[in-house]
Amino acid sequence: MFSNFSFEYPYFLFLIVLFLICNMFCKAKAPSYLIPHLNIFQFANQKSMIFINILKYFVIIFSIIALASPVKINDTIILKNDGINILLNLDASGSMKETDLEETYTKSRFDVVKEIVKDFISTRLSDNIGIVLFGDSVLVASPLSFDKDSQKQIIDYLDVEMAGQKTALIDSLAASINILKDKKAKSNIIILLSDGEDNASKIPLDVVLKMLNKYNIKAYTIGIGNFNTTMLHKIAKESNAKSYEALSKDDLVFIYKDINKLEKSQIEQNKIVLKDYLFFYPLFFAIFSLISLIYFKNKE
Repeated sequence: MFSNFSFEYPYFLFLIVLFLICNMFCKAKAPSYLIPHLNIFQFANQKSMIFINILKYFVIIFSIIALASPVKINDTIILKNDGINILLNLDASGSMKETDLEETYTKSRFDVVKEIVKDFISTRLSDNIGIVLFGDSVLVASPLSFDKDSQKQIIDYLDVEMAGQKTALIDSLAASINILKDKKAKSNIIILLSDGEDNASKIPLDVVLKMLNKYNIKAYTIGIGNFNTTMLHKIAKESNAKSYEALSKDDLVFIYKDINKLEKSQIEQNKIVLKDYLFFYPLFFAIFSLISLIYFKNKE
């Protein structure tokens, strides 16, 4: 219930402890008078004195609480302009139906990839992420966006062969470069995942490699299964990125975690905390107690 409440200046609360200690040990000595039957008057004023002392406590304690500035944190907004532009290029060709990434052989390669990609998206809170699907042709499933929840829902609807049965790997890179080339960000990267060699692209590899260098775009590559990954290694090397090979789900989990470490965004330095200031509540009680104290003192 109180997890969203805090104080901007909590160290002021130590003044309450100091006040209580001082109140116990720093009492002023009242003058002593020997007057017969004085107990009658003392008993009559005892209740009013207790009430006045309580008001004194309220004035000081609520004033200190107001000084500590209590706040309620409503939300944290991540500033989006210092993140990374990331395009996830996913192979959706017919071979992604294979069920060899898990020991149970119950999920296809594509279903396993979808799970891991959704987890990866959840870790990149300040980044602009897009999803590109490729088979015979290239399909932009999601443009660059900060809306992680919508992207995870889109991934759930993606399926094998949505873009055809073959593998237009190089064409997907060209399409991703076209999306990223004019984007201003700390870094522009492509994470390309495929389980086979290119057999459907119309654009030459050399052209794509030149475009990657021209626009300073890194292309991380992930090869799934046993096939010749020479092209994937070349793409990663020429773009100053890294190439990976995965034979299991655990391999894929490690790879995406490794890329997450390599391409860090400065989320902790770029956020806005939305909060409500609550100091006026204790301040109101302190002022009300002070007015009451003055009233009852003058009434004596």
